[in-house]
Amino acid sequence: MSRRGWVLFLSLSVIWGLPYFLIRVAVTDLDPGFVVAVRMLIAAAILVPIGLLGEGFGSLRGHWRWVLVLALVEMVVPFGMLSWAETRLSSSIAGLMIAAVPLVSAVIAARLGLADRLDSRRYLGLGIGLAGVLALVGLDLRVDDALAVAALGLVVVGYAIGPIVLATALAQVPGPPVMAAASSIAAAIYLPWLFFAGPSTAVPATAWAAVVALGVICSALAFLVFYALVDEVGPT
Repeated sequence: MSRRGWVLFLSLSVIWGLPYFLIRVAVTDLDPGFVVAVRMLIAAAILVPIGLLGEGFGSLRGHWRWVLVLALVEMVVPFGMLSWAETRLSSSIAGLMIAAVPLVSAVIAARLGLADRLDSRRYLGLGIGLAGVLALVGLDLRVDDALAVAALGLVVVGYAIGPIVLATALAQVPGPPVMAAASSIAAAIYLPWLFFAGPSTAVPATAWAAVVALGVICSALAFLVFYALVDEVGPT
């Protein structure tokens, strides 16, 4: 991997290591859907002006179907499921569960012929990685916890598919318009939560700060770095 690839990779590792804690702080006092709605509105407000530069959204002509797919698998479903799950599970468990994303992504990419074939040695490595995640998370879960874990399973699948969509169907499209459009779609889908799930009592400043950080750092900035990283080193 190039030096630029390593810088992008390490940057995204730090940026996307934060959301689990920030989401936990936010959903303690705010509805999960409301958190996602505000998060995506902030991200869209930042990314749309950037996406309008150059060819702007005209570069997405013929690609809108895949932009919608990206919005659903990378933002709409994962953000909602993750925020809801963190009302029932700790941020550390959520983060550890999401550690299964590379394992799922590697299997999907290999099946689609986007990565080297998975031989027995690599399957063993994936199995060890998954066993490590399970060992850290533990299996002593209540029924309601199991539902939250199932929701995190959907998050894992979505996060695994997102980079593959970027690297294949959207590989020839500039990153800023793609991410601006996908964020706008996600914001539009969650717009009802902004009006019907807002807080009815005073909310601590820490919760609002967490939501703003989720929108600015963990979404707007992260999506730009994410696209650049996938473009540089590929989805797997």
